[in-house]
Amino acid sequence: MAALKTDLTMTAALNSIGENILLADLNYDLVWMNDEAEKLFAKIAPLFGYNEAEDLIGKNMDTFHKTPSRQREIMENLTNKHKVRINIKNKFIADIVITPLNDDNEETLYYIVMLMDVTTKAEEDERKDHLIESLSIPILKIWDNAVAVPLIGDIDDSRLEQLISSLLRECTEVDIQYALIDLSGISTFNAQISHHLRQLNKSLQLVGTECLVVGFTPKLALSFEYFDHGMKTFKNTHAGLQYILSYNR
Repeated sequence: MAALKTDLTMTAALNSIGENILLADLNYDLVWMNDEAEKLFAKIAPLFGYNEAEDLIGKNMDTFHKTPSRQREIMENLTNKHKVRINIKNKFIADIVITPLNDDNEETLYYIVMLMDVTTKAEEDERKDHLIESLSIPILKIWDNAVAVPLIGDIDDSRLEQLISSLLRECTEVDIQYALIDLSGISTFNAQISHHLRQLNKSLQLVGTECLVVGFTPKLALSFEYFDHGMKTFKNTHAGLQYILSYNR
């Protein structure tokens, strides 16, 4: 790899950091990368028409930007860290931090470019999907030993499986005695949802949590034939809370 005309102690320190680190000179040409970055850019280089990471040494940072003028404006006015999230050819996502490396006279010698939390685009999308799933059915703490779970919209197998997994974990970790499953926000109630509720009820019983179903609207009452008559049901959340309070006085 091309030699870097600077303090070898400094480059050795940068090489020991477990992040992807590049150095660019004042002309914004890449002059060095550490071992971690070399592994990463072995995958990235072909996306820009280069065979290997070493081919990028000496190339200008403009090569990697859709609007180089915007990047140069940021660099020219950089006095501290600049952080941004980047998308590399729609294949990789990374958090990038650019920091000027100054001498004793506060004159900039190089720019340190650090790429952190690098993931593939597919991994990033999957992570977002998991986040959306975790937020799609919230678990709300309503009492020291009780949670409420409002079901909203169309409930499919995937969301219900996510709910069962998350709720069981919450109930066992926080010692929850009551779980109020609120059906008032769902659009349909059918045999499939009834099956999952029975499964949820049995699972909660195993960890010592009582499942209370609340929010039976007139529309849901018409489909009551699907419901497991062995589960405790209440007209609304208030009635469910009164039941809990009656056992916690």
